[in-house]
Amino acid sequence: MYIVNAKIFTMSEDETIIENGYIEVRKGKIYSIGDMKYVTDPLNDIIDVKGANVYPGFIDAHTHLGMFEDSLTFEGDDGNESTDPVSPQVRAIDGTNPFDRCFDDALKAGITSVMISPGSTNPVAGQIAAIKTSGKCIDKMIIKSPAAIKFSLGENPKSTYNDKDQIPVTRMGIASLIRETLQKAKKYYTDKVNYENDSANYDEPEFDFKYEALIPLFKKEIPGHFHAHRADDIFTAIRICKEFDIRCVIVHGTEAHLITDELKGECEGVLSGPVMTDRSKPELKNLTPDSAGIISSSGIPVAVITDHPETPINYLNICAGLAVREGMGKNAALRSVTSAAARLCGIYDKVGSLEIGKEADIVAYENDPFTLEAKPLLVIAEGKIVVNKLL
Repeated sequence: MYIVNAKIFTMSEDETIIENGYIEVRKGKIYSIGDMKYVTDPLNDIIDVKGANVYPGFIDAHTHLGMFEDSLTFEGDDGNESTDPVSPQVRAIDGTNPFDRCFDDALKAGITSVMISPGSTNPVAGQIAAIKTSGKCIDKMIIKSPAAIKFSLGENPKSTYNDKDQIPVTRMGIASLIRETLQKAKKYYTDKVNYENDSANYDEPEFDFKYEALIPLFKKEIPGHFHAHRADDIFTAIRICKEFDIRCVIVHGTEAHLITDELKGECEGVLSGPVMTDRSKPELKNLTPDSAGIISSSGIPVAVITDHPETPINYLNICAGLAVREGMGKNAALRSVTSAAARLCGIYDKVGSLEIGKEADIVAYENDPFTLEAKPLLVIAEGKIVVNKLL
C-alpha cells in the first residue's frame, strides 16, 4: 500500500515535515517514507490523499477504555478492585472488553493506541497496559503490558475507604500504605536477587504475587503513574518516587500548572486532563483548559488525555484543540497526542511517529485536526484501512 501526495508530519525526533510525500506500508509496518519527487516508478495499490495532512495514529495516554463499559453500570464496571487498597497484582488487560463500542469510536477518531489503566480507588491500583484500539482479542492488541503501575492519591482513595472504616481515610494513610508496600516489595526483590546470585548463602523468598508485580518499578523498566490532582499530592508522588528511586509520571496534574518551576525535572511528565468535565470534587477547583499549554511551555513533557469515559475518547482531538485555543502551541498539541504521549507511555519505539520500521498507524485530515469540525479522511491501523473517505 502506498499513501501518496501527503503533507506528512512525521513526529520523528527532529519533527520533519514532508510537504509532498509518500508512505509505503508492508506487512503492517512503514517500509519506506519520503518525498514524492523520488518516486519514479508507477505505484500499485495507492491511496491518493490529495494534499491532506498525514499524522501518526493518535494516542490517548490515560483511559479506562473497555473497563468502564459504555451504557453499562455494575455489569461493565471492572476498573476498581475496591476490596483491598493495595492491589498491584491486578492487570488492566483482564478487565478490558475489546467489544465495548467505544473502541470503534476511538478508531474512527484516529486514535490507534491507548493506555488502559485501573481506576483510582486504591492507593496501589494495578498494572496499566498499552494496547491498540483495533482487534478482538486483547492478547493480540497489547503493545506493552505492564506499561506502568497505577498509584492513586487524594480524594478517591479517601472517599472509598472512609465508607468502609478502614485505612486509608487520610492522605497520610494513603502515603503510608504506598510506602509500606514499596518497602516490602523492595526487600522481596533484594532477597530474590541475593538468592539468584548466591543460593548457598541466601534463602529464596516465598512467592508473593503482589510484590512480583512491583519488581519492574525497581528495575526502572516501567514508571509509576500517580493519580494526583492537588499540588500537594503531586509533591507527595515525587517524594515517594525519590525515596524508592522509581520513575514518576503524574496523571491528571490538575494543579501542575501552578507549580511548573518546582515540578521541572522532578518527573518524566504529566498526563494532563480531562478538562472537558465539571469540577465535580474539591480537588478539581483549579481545573482550567490552559493547564496543558502552561505545563508544555515550561519544558515539562505533557500528553493531553480524555480519561475515558470521563470525557468520551472520540473527543481527544477536541481536548487538544481546546488546549490550543487556550495558548498551547500547535506543534506541542500534536506532540501531546503522538510522540510525547508515546514516550510517556514507553512505546515510542513502536508508535507515535511515522518512521521506517514502526507500526503503520496513520491518520489523515483535510485541514487542522484540532477543530470542532475535523473528522479523519483516512485511518489506518497496523496497516489495515479502518476509515477511508477518499474513495
